Amino acid sequence: MAQQETDERTGVDGVDGVDGVDDEGFVVDTEDCEEREAAHRGRGTSRPITVVGNPVLHKECKDVTAFDDDLAALIDDMFASQRTAEGVGLAANQIGVDLKVFVYDCPDDDGVRHVGAVVNPVLEELPPAERVLDDSNEGCLSVPTAYASLARPDYAVVSGRDARGNPIKVRGSGYFARCLQHETDHLYGRLYIDRLSKRDRKDALKQMAEGTPRYETVPND
Repeated sequence: MAQQETDERTGVDGVDGVDGVDDEGFVVDTEDCEEREAAHRGRGTSRPITVVGNPVLHKECKDVTAFDDDLAALIDDMFASQRTAEGVGLAANQIGVDLKVFVYDCPDDDGVRHVGAVVNPVLEELPPAERVLDDSNEGCLSVPTAYASLARPDYAVVSGRDARGNPIKVRGSGYFARCLQHETDHLYGRLYIDRLSKRDRKDALKQMAEGTPRYETVPND
């Protein structure tokens, strides 16, 4: 996910993974963020970003079945790519990899930085009574230079696995909740512009066509 148009970047998973959980069983992803993100990024290699129209973005990704060194290296590359593109979240298919993995380095609405990685994520459905929609600005590294208002629940819970295959749960509110929903969407073949009205989607694509990305992208043939 791209940073909000008016936001400044604030800062992702423990130096070698997030091990701690809170009293409710959610990962503690707010500690040692700088060190953990830097360790991933230092081991990784930045890759160009795939953009809307690339087939890998428009289909459900494959489940990860091997929690091995290749997966760890992919996560490192994703952190490096996310930092290069100045994003707050990145899904594996955004660097052309057909696997259900996303990373994040994202603040919540209180300015608290969250850093982590989720493998095979599943977004939990909120009961209707708990759904409070936040109609804020949203952007995407795969739709560079474009932004649009999109209503999403202001709280999200994602369950999945960590890089070693251990079950995890991540929760977020506000901007971080938007990031969790946005990145999970990616891995099921849906971009945020697919949730817009036809008019707003057309406008976002026009913004993209008229803009110049600040990072390397993969041209669509």
